[in-house]
Amino acid sequence: MFELADSNASSINFLAIANALQSQGYAIIPHALPVDIETSLIKHAVQLSEKQMKQAAIGRNQNETTNKFVRQDKIVWIKEGSAAEKAWLAQMSLLREQLNRQLFLGLFSYESHFACYPEGAFYKKHLDAFKGQANRILSTVYYLNPNWQPEDGGELVIYDPADNNKILTQVSPQAGTMVVFLSEEFPHEVLAAKRTRYSIAGWFRLNTSVKGQIDPPK
Repeated sequence: MFELADSNASSINFLAIANALQSQGYAIIPHALPVDIETSLIKHAVQLSEKQMKQAAIGRNQNETTNKFVRQDKIVWIKEGSAAEKAWLAQMSLLREQLNRQLFLGLFSYESHFACYPEGAFYKKHLDAFKGQANRILSTVYYLNPNWQPEDGGELVIYDPADNNKILTQVSPQAGTMVVFLSEEFPHEVLAAKRTRYSIAGWFRLNTSVKGQIDPPK
């Protein structure tokens, strides 16, 4: 049986992420997690059944709807259902603690899902949060695609907040690469790939629970 090392130990370069967020609002970290955790997450993502993966929606709660003209990925939310998921969430908890300590962001909770983009699938340009809503503060993407080649496509494109037609960077979805960026600031999109593409998308949130209404909703 495949066993994970201590998931509370991390190879994430917290200082590099904090410095990049402070200077430019986004960070790109190759080989972000220990190899055993990376390997377990790749295996788990590939083994997820079609029944578990659901067509991703846009919006939330009563405004949630599917729109294949905007996004075509399939997802399953992470809920500590396996050793791989527990290890992932432990790593993100460490990241939350360190970023709060270094940048005083007040990050409170974290939600994430596995995403599968079938060949040709995409996600058009969008923001993860709208300004002033104080919900999603920091976005994370972690890639699960070994031996990804430039001709395979599927890049994450990050645009300039001041000019959303200007490309700041394109990130190849190579296994082990993590991208972290300010949710309200950066328009981004996922380009179509020539092979199936796996990732974990996640968001750190503030605690905006008021008058007994829990946020984020369960």
